[in-house]
Amino acid sequence: MATRSDVTTPSTVTADPVGTPDAPDAPDAPGAHLPRIVPRRHTGRWVAAAGALLVFAMVLDSVVRNDAFQWGVVGRYFTTGAVLDGLLLTLWLTAAVMVLGFLLGTPLAVMRLSVNPVLRTLSWGFVWIFRSTPLLVQLLFWFNIGALYPTLGLGVPFGPEFVTVKTVDLFGPTLTAVVGLTLHEAAYAAEVVRGGILSVDAGQTEAAQALGLSRRRTLRRIVIPQAMRSIVPTAGNMLIGTLKGTSIVSVLAVHDLLYSVQLVYNQTYQVIPLLLVATLWYIAVTTVLSVGQFYVERHYARGTSRALPPTPVRRLRERLGAVRSRLSAATAADARPVTGGDQ
Repeated sequence: MATRSDVTTPSTVTADPVGTPDAPDAPDAPGAHLPRIVPRRHTGRWVAAAGALLVFAMVLDSVVRNDAFQWGVVGRYFTTGAVLDGLLLTLWLTAAVMVLGFLLGTPLAVMRLSVNPVLRTLSWGFVWIFRSTPLLVQLLFWFNIGALYPTLGLGVPFGPEFVTVKTVDLFGPTLTAVVGLTLHEAAYAAEVVRGGILSVDAGQTEAAQALGLSRRRTLRRIVIPQAMRSIVPTAGNMLIGTLKGTSIVSVLAVHDLLYSVQLVYNQTYQVIPLLLVATLWYIAVTTVLSVGQFYVERHYARGTSRALPPTPVRRLRERLGAVRSRLSAATAADARPVTGGDQ
């Protein structure tokens, strides 16, 4: 006797109102039941950006539309001969001070790292004195050096002098500025170079010594090239700081950019527009130096990473290419014909 479960009954087919039997379930399409990915909305970031742009637009509008700035006067004096002469002296003073400062600071840094206690102490004392006193005090001291040493001579210590010169005839305003700024810059350059040398792994020096290289050659061919990666960024900041710091020599009546502008507005009483002339020139030169610093840092970054940091021009091209790709994709999506729909 067969049970109920052993009896096979034919399956019934239900029909829809039209009379078409139900089709078997089709297999699910790939990703049909996956959740929809919605990008995160950075509301706070967009609000902050909009607020920053609003503040920037308000400041820009106040600067452009404020007649007190006298932009016409700024344009008239921007390229005058007196201003350009002061700019050239500022650039020459900056270049001379940076070159002389690092030429003096590099031996001081090597002396600080020497095993000789006398050289190490003398170098430390130089850096300590010139970093501890304000730059303006140093310039005024060198400007009045004639009160301490009316004459300077070259000869045998505690003996006869072969060459003597009056300090008043030797130390003019420009030379005083060069000497004061160079000694001040050398103290900071010594610390920059010393920090760059210490940033190089000690194993590099040990490997060079194992190969029989002398200390001087190891420093010149192995340590210094690797230390430049740490020296260049700080040296670039020092260069920009020196450019702006040369304005302090105007107290010595050196005809730099700021002093030349001061001479003009003392005659015309147009203080604000002439100060804007000096400000715009400082910004322009600083921008050029910053671009040069970027490429120098990029040059010495070779070998530290697999890819060098992209240049601003390359970064701009990549962003423009991304924008073009998005526009092309949006245009293609709008132009694509719609398929399917209600029958």
